[in-house]
Amino acid sequence: MTTDQDLTMDGQPATALFAANGTDVTPNKDKGVIKVVKRQGLDGERPMIGDRVTIHYTGKLLSGKKFDCSRDRKEAFTFNVGKGQVLKAWDIGVLSMQRGEVCLLLCKPEYAYGSAGNPDKIPPCSSVVFEMELLKFEGEILTDDSGITRRIKVKGEGYTNPNDGSSVEVHLEGKCGGRLFDCRDVSFIVGEAEDKGVPLGVDRAMDKMQKGECCVLYLKPKYGFGSEGKPEFKIGPDKDIVYEVTLKGFQRAKESWEMDLPEKLDLAAGVKHKGNQYVEAGRYNQAIIQYQRVVSWLEMECGTGMEQHKRIKSYMLTSHLNLALCFLRTKEFSQVVDNCNKVIELDENNEKALYRRGEARLLRNEFTMAMEDFQQVLQVNPSNRAAHAQISICQSKMKAHYEQDKKIYANMFQKFAERDAKLGRRKEGEMRPRGAA
Repeated sequence: MTTDQDLTMDGQPATALFAANGTDVTPNKDKGVIKVVKRQGLDGERPMIGDRVTIHYTGKLLSGKKFDCSRDRKEAFTFNVGKGQVLKAWDIGVLSMQRGEVCLLLCKPEYAYGSAGNPDKIPPCSSVVFEMELLKFEGEILTDDSGITRRIKVKGEGYTNPNDGSSVEVHLEGKCGGRLFDCRDVSFIVGEAEDKGVPLGVDRAMDKMQKGECCVLYLKPKYGFGSEGKPEFKIGPDKDIVYEVTLKGFQRAKESWEMDLPEKLDLAAGVKHKGNQYVEAGRYNQAIIQYQRVVSWLEMECGTGMEQHKRIKSYMLTSHLNLALCFLRTKEFSQVVDNCNKVIELDENNEKALYRRGEARLLRNEFTMAMEDFQQVLQVNPSNRAAHAQISICQSKMKAHYEQDKKIYANMFQKFAERDAKLGRRKEGEMRPRGAA
């Protein structure tokens, strides 16, 4: 049997060190996690809930036996703090640290490995000690292009989030370069925040938030006010902005599985119309949200009669065509091709889908495939002048590409020939008898 006194630190029993110098960092002050700072961190902020943190750690039993160490593996450990991805003691302890700080955490079993322990490593109901070093932390990235970063100041309640179409009530505080430009309570429909002057990034973060959550969102221009800026807020083009958002309440929209087909078809008309309005206003990212809602409702539906089948097909065709148009404008060419392919599956001779797929392929320098698409357009409609023009462009670009390749290979072969000639002269010199003229 081990005792608390077996592990010594700085020449004294571990529990004595924690009793004399430790701080209870548990929210309810039950002494489940006691912290002693060994090296002060840099002055400044601490991690927030959801931040991506990187640490080094060493875990020991109170007997002094080491059971885990990231340094032994020569690899730091990374996780999202406060999300339940690690031991409860780690979530609590790391949230109390500053960058560069080294500390010791004495953790009771209920904050560590519990009554079960860890087979072959940690006996049941064991208190453990971790030495932790916080190397760095950064906000949680919410989008693939890193355009929205979130840091949670106050954790929300429950496990449900707003979905597209939800009604939300939020408090907003927007800043640009440290200047407060927006401070208000506002209600909006998720997916339609633009109608209330709320930037896309705030709208797109809604489905990650819970009621009562307060978070800070760092928005790149694409998710802020874009290349146009926001004159009424005195914000110029292409500016990064920061919004502190508190979700005061929300009413979720029905999910697809909660609606029958007639309800989906009725709602699709209004959502499609909203998407069309955004396209006309040049708000392509907002339009994409609307058309994707229609697709998500109807993509698995067949209908029970010819009339329903026709309506479903019509909505799917127009939604995918409009998505292709929007993705062309936002320069997401792979998405254009994907949506055009969906249309062509439903209507193999769809002129718009073939043409837009050709445009996307041309912009991806896939000249041969693009020309095939435009030629198919002409098979469907021989009088399509735009397709004729695009074929000419494809041919010009293919010729220019061929000439460029010819120059590259010519230069390459010239260099190879020069190198071979040098090697030949060198070998010839090496083979001559010494003293020969």
